[in-house]
Amino acid sequence: MMTALATVLEVQEDIVVVGCQQKTSCNHCSSKDSCGTGIVSKALPGKVHHWAFHTEKKLSVGQLVEIGLPEKNLLQSAAIVYLTPLLFLLFGALLSEWFLSPMIGLGELTTIVVSALFALGGYQLAKRLSHHIEQKTEQQVSLLRVLGEPVSDTNLGNAAR
Repeated sequence: MMTALATVLEVQEDIVVVGCQQKTSCNHCSSKDSCGTGIVSKALPGKVHHWAFHTEKKLSVGQLVEIGLPEKNLLQSAAIVYLTPLLFLLFGALLSEWFLSPMIGLGELTTIVVSALFALGGYQLAKRLSHHIEQKTEQQVSLLRVLGEPVSDTNLGNAAR
């Protein structure tokens, strides 16, 4: 089970909505200041994921909690998102190269266009499949522990005195 830190955004009886910031690996290497990806990740805010689940614990908005996410579903989703468009692209290229290009006679242009269309179709399929897995994962999120109130600047200033 993977864990993530999340902030409680909303509490409705026994249903809690939490949000956690998507983590990127761009802030951990030595060339983050000169890398294009690192610069873009600094400029754009990270995506916030929202999870809703049932809990018996009393929580309040703003509390920091640790949630557990099933690894299997996350790995399946990652495999689908990365591999499906790639496999569709390769299948489209082979189909075009072996069958369509000899019949039409336009050469590589046909292969490029058909490959791009198949990759787009693979992207659309991966998007639909990963959304289904994401919904299934949302039902399996669990509260592991409550970490407490978040540390704010005002609390830090008072603690230093």
